[in-house]
Amino acid sequence: MKKLVIVLAIITAILVINKEEKIIIPKEAIRFRVIANSNSYKDQKIKKKVVNNLNQEIRKITTLDTSLQASRRNINQEIPSFSRVVAKTLQEQEPNQTFSIDYGMHYFPEKEYKGIVYEEGEYESLVITLGNGLGENFWCVLFPPLCLLDTEEVEDVEYTSFVKELIDKYF
Repeated sequence: MKKLVIVLAIITAILVINKEEKIIIPKEAIRFRVIANSNSYKDQKIKKKVVNNLNQEIRKITTLDTSLQASRRNINQEIPSFSRVVAKTLQEQEPNQTFSIDYGMHYFPEKEYKGIVYEEGEYESLVITLGNGLGENFWCVLFPPLCLLDTEEVEDVEYTSFVKELIDKYF
């Protein structure tokens, strides 16, 4: 009987652990987008470098903002900082590359992310366009802060499983 209870507990734990959390962007949100010059390997690498180098600036905004109005104000105040970071990154990576930064309403194509379809449409957003802006883009949400969750590169990660540890311990 004890083993049956343990097995049921393990199955329940597996179901709870494997349930994927779905994040839905609210209607009053501010998106962030960095569009690469092209889909070439080099341009995509530059886009990733720009995003990674903007990480600290983005974190400043997302940790300070408690309201949509505060987020708007902070984004506008930080645009010069964003511009400096992008210019410095491009100077190191591709000195002749141009860029633009625009905060306002921008078109976003339909996007599926983690099983959720985000409809195409015009959204309030901060958009950084590198060069011709013809490549794939990085995007996330500045407010509410759902940004840069998948951009950090991590090496030598060891994954462990609570369920496996339970099974190893009791069986």
